[in-house]
This record gives sequence, C-alpha cells and structure tokens, in this order.
Amino acid sequence: MTDGNKNIFILGGQSNMSGRGGVVNNIFDGFIPQECQSNSSILRLTKGLTWEEAKEPIHQDIDFYAICGIGPGMSFANFVLKNDPNIGVIGLVPCAVGATNISQWSQGSFFYNQMLNRTRIALQDDGILRALLWYQGETDTLNDDAKLYKSRLYKFFTDVRNDLNTPTLPIIQVALASKFGPYTEEIRQAQLETQLQNVKTVDANGLKIGPDFVHLNTPSEVQLGQMLANAFLGFGSAHNLL
Repeated sequence: MTDGNKNIFILGGQSNMSGRGGVVNNIFDGFIPQECQSNSSILRLTKGLTWEEAKEPIHQDIDFYAICGIGPGMSFANFVLKNDPNIGVIGLVPCAVGATNISQWSQGSFFYNQMLNRTRIALQDDGILRALLWYQGETDTLNDDAKLYKSRLYKFFTDVRNDLNTPTLPIIQVALASKFGPYTEEIRQAQLETQLQNVKTVDANGLKIGPDFVHLNTPSEVQLGQMLANAFLGFGSAHNLL
C-alpha cells in the first residue's frame, strides 16, 4: 500500500479544514458520506509519522483539542482520484488545528514547524509535494489585527515555499464561508485578492454552516473538497509544476 511515489498534499489551517462536519454538542454522528469513504490509494500521515489508509475523521489525532468530524480532505482525494485515475497514491498530511490565528502559523511557530516537519517526513521515500490546501481565518475576524492579515498571509505562503524549497508550490486557499467576527469581510477581501503565482482561492461563501454558525456541515465539507479538487486539477500540468 505504500509502494511507489506518493502525491503529497498538506492540509493546513483551522477547524473547517480539520473538519467539524457531523459534530453537534461535541459528538460526531459517525456518518461518512460515499465521497469520503476510504480507498487503498489514499493514505494519511498519522501523528506518529507513519502511513495508514486514510479514514474519517482524518484529523482525529492532530486536532485533538476538539472532536473532529468530516472535513474536505477525503472528498478532495477521492475526487482527484476519480478524475485523474493515473495519479497514483495520494498521501494526505493533516496539519490543521482549530481556533488558530494566522500569527500562530508564522515562520518558526509551533504549528508552522510541526507542519514542515510532517511534510518533510511525508516526502521521504519518493514522495512528491503537489499542493498546500489552506482554510484558515475565522479567528482573525475577531479583532482589528485583520488589517494585517493580507501581509501575514503572503509571508506565510512565501515562507512555506522557501522552507520546503518549492518556490512554485501550488497553494489552494479557501475564502471564509462563516460570518464569525466583525472583521469577516476584511479577511475575505484579503483572501480573494491574493495575487501570488500558483495560488488559487476557492470561495466557500454560500456553503451551508452547521448549527454552531461557524463550521461547515457534512454536505458542505464534501462540496468544498470537490471544489478544492477542481482547483487543483485546473492547474493543468500540475504534475509538472514542481
């Protein structure tokens, strides 16, 4: 199951990337949609830095501060496999942690270093880094630091590329769906106006939020995964970008 090249995808950000679909009152309902079912060609890097067949919730041992549910990762991977059956094995590297702001992902921080370390381990044994999937920003809507978000986001993307020695790494970020704090529009504007090479922004606005008014519900996470996959596949020669 681990033979051959792995196509490595980093899953970074906060709770809507790690997944709260199907979680109500801190209980995961256990429902796993067809689009999120396990597949022997989809692996995930565990907290212990070993590979296993991925299964929901794929962030369960990484974002252990809360109960995880369905996120976009498995839907993304299954959709990529369906539309590019020759891509081979997909290796997901879960790194997202709920409630984290952009400063907590700055170069040298705990979460930043953890993400880079996990990615470097994942790239051993002929792994090939394909993209960073990034969904973060709700926490930054709560205070007027929002005006610094754009510059911090640009620096984060640039630092990740530099530190992983992948200057043209495809990055697909998500523009916020929820209206969490008073500075939501400022954060969304920064995300939607990102103009860096090989950075795409998928707009989650309009996807349905669960009863907590913050987190995407299960069908929305499934849809988001497919939107992210379409964005990745839309790079065209994504296999040759790096």
